[in-house]
Amino acid sequence: MQNKILVGAFVLVLIASLSSVFTVHQTEKAIKFQLGEAVRSDYKPGIHFKLPIVQNVKIFDSRIQTMDSRPEKFLTAEKKNVIVDSFVKWRIGDIIKFYTVVGGDIDQANLRLDQIIKDAFRSEFSKREIRQLVSTDRKSIRDIMVNNSKTIAAELGMEILDVQVMRIDLPSEVSSSVFRRMEAERERVAREFRSQGAEAAEKIRADADRQRVVILADAVRDADKIRGEGDAKAAEIAAKVYGQDTEFFTFYSSLNAYKKTFSDGDTLVLDADSDFFKYFKAQK
Repeated sequence: MQNKILVGAFVLVLIASLSSVFTVHQTEKAIKFQLGEAVRSDYKPGIHFKLPIVQNVKIFDSRIQTMDSRPEKFLTAEKKNVIVDSFVKWRIGDIIKFYTVVGGDIDQANLRLDQIIKDAFRSEFSKREIRQLVSTDRKSIRDIMVNNSKTIAAELGMEILDVQVMRIDLPSEVSSSVFRRMEAERERVAREFRSQGAEAAEKIRADADRQRVVILADAVRDADKIRGEGDAKAAEIAAKVYGQDTEFFTFYSSLNAYKKTFSDGDTLVLDADSDFFKYFKAQK
């Protein structure tokens, strides 16, 4: 009987010892409760102790969480709707606040945070035009969203790390209108380019025609110069030959004259005693 009591006591001590030890991992945060009241939350990773029965511990995931919002419509400064798809990166900051406000429930925290982010988006988008939202103000919107939501999220025990816009779309009816305007603008630019191309082509053709005229004029000038130099050289040679044998030169010139005169088949009436027929006569 005594041995059974000792064994029972040992088992109770062992159970009490085990129930007084808890472990906090690096990806976790813990709150210690004493009789239902939170008494401590600053636990570092490792093994810790608590009083059995009187105290209990709740463990929470302290890793970065992602809240992926459903696409939502927001009104811009031009009173046009845009569809925004975004996400938020957050983690537990003040674990006691987080437990007190949202009961330590990640889903409940996401619901509360989603409303905060949507209100912030609604405020910022109403100050900007569509052109600013899709081109220049993405980073400034992100910085403003993070800074503005940090304070509100801190009241829920949450720490906002990042707010990003994945996509900004226009409703289908607005997209069609924007597409038509873009198409008309592209057509205008294309017509302008074609006009500039035609103007450039006319300039090139005019310049080519001018160069052609100049080149032909230069060629005619050079040909006339060469021809004149050739004629002068020929006349010079003929003069030298004439001086060496006057009778032969006269005979040769007469043969060329006969050739040119009788080659075309025309009728020529001349006196038979004329000098033109000098070399047709018998020489004495």
